Amino acid sequence: MQDLQQQIRDCTLCATRFAGTQTAHRPRPVVWFNPDAPILLAGQAPGMRVHQSGIPFDDRSGDRLRDWLGVDRDAFYDRSRFSILPMAFCFPGYNAQGSDLAPPKLCAATWRDRVMAGLGRVQLTVLIGRYAQDWHLPGSMAVTARVQAWRDYAPDAFVLPHPSWRNTGWLKANPFFEKDVLPALKSRVKDALTP
Repeated sequence: MQDLQQQIRDCTLCATRFAGTQTAHRPRPVVWFNPDAPILLAGQAPGMRVHQSGIPFDDRSGDRLRDWLGVDRDAFYDRSRFSILPMAFCFPGYNAQGSDLAPPKLCAATWRDRVMAGLGRVQLTVLIGRYAQDWHLPGSMAVTARVQAWRDYAPDAFVLPHPSWRNTGWLKANPFFEKDVLPALKSRVKDALTP
């Protein structure tokens, strides 16, 4: 896995694509997985702040996600506990309106199966956002419908909306998430992290 991690860190497949975005940035893959971690966080792609720091979920979305999981920063960044595997390892850039671009499909097509094959001890997969859910789950469903059907995936997987602060309205419109999903998720995370 160390060789694979280094290959991903050295990846420049999307250099031309990123140079053509509003941010005109270079690739900076953020690699954060461990074959022994019991929890896999499958997300979308790093944002600009994560691109700059090189630390996954090192932003307000990460603060919210850690709260949802019921863990502090030390536990979250302990690679023996959590693997973080986005659909794209690099920040995809912004479009002309300043919104995040979608994760390039080339990244998942190139790396995802190889990484997943090496993550042999995962007890819990947390699918964050539509892109990760579409890759991991059969069929096509909206995020809200999938989150409403969370019991269909638990206890081995939990489906979550993206923890972005842009989704605050979604959280207010869907109170079942905080009432039903989060207590079950926190309990499951605690179980997975208990030796």
